[in-house]
Amino acid sequence: MSQGEKSKVSEALLRVVGLVVEYPGRHGHQAVRAVDGVSFDLKPGETLGLVGESGCGKSTISRAITQLVRASAGQVWLHGEAGEVDLCTLHGEALRQTRRSVQMVFQDPFSSLDPRLTAVAIVAEPLRCFGAATRVALDRARELLALVGIDPLLGGRYPHEFSGGQRQRIGLARALALEPKVLICDEPVSALDVSIQAQVLNLLVDLRSKLGLTMLFISHDLAVVRHLADRVAVMQAGRIVELADAGRLYADPQHPYTRQLLAAVPRLPVAL
Repeated sequence: MSQGEKSKVSEALLRVVGLVVEYPGRHGHQAVRAVDGVSFDLKPGETLGLVGESGCGKSTISRAITQLVRASAGQVWLHGEAGEVDLCTLHGEALRQTRRSVQMVFQDPFSSLDPRLTAVAIVAEPLRCFGAATRVALDRARELLALVGIDPLLGGRYPHEFSGGQRQRIGLARALALEPKVLICDEPVSALDVSIQAQVLNLLVDLRSKLGLTMLFISHDLAVVRHLADRVAVMQAGRIVELADAGRLYADPQHPYTRQLLAAVPRLPVAL
């Protein structure tokens, strides 16, 4: 590896290389390739938007990065204090310890929260799983709830007692509890009303500035991604067909599919 290549590698916090994910076909049919040779990197403090229509493989990539599904081929390299480690090779305790560095905010803010736990217990749970004393974990959980705009006095309520936007804030607080190096947001606003979407997006922008977050933001909506992303990767049928700086991609899309997605973004009528 040349010095230039080493420098490029060292700049990336997360590198996905040739990622392939296949699901077994039913009744002896051929396997379904949901992700087909995807590669990209994510630099510290950067937000990469990953966009494409439903079913193109975006969420499968997020689950393969976090090892919720196992890749059929390829690597997911995470840069840490001891150098890079391929998450796809980890198992057991080594994988559990590394997972604290890559956390995810899920699409559905209701099903992703344990209905039997209060909000403060949900946020404290990751801290307790990694050895924090109960009192310390609960105190930190209240701080995190306040950080995402939830009154800590409401921490004793259960998920069904919150609105969809509030539940997504709780999920975000939980994801931030372990101070991850990479935060993956998998369609975090698609299940919310438009007005609430804007509030959650503004919160993410604010937290990125305050905490220096590195994010992979997944969405089917190019208009949503535009508010957050430094770079945008466009997916179609399991592959990335275009990856560019956000300003360049929105101003001068190169791939026909990207142009189709941009043409579908609603625009306000011009007043005469």
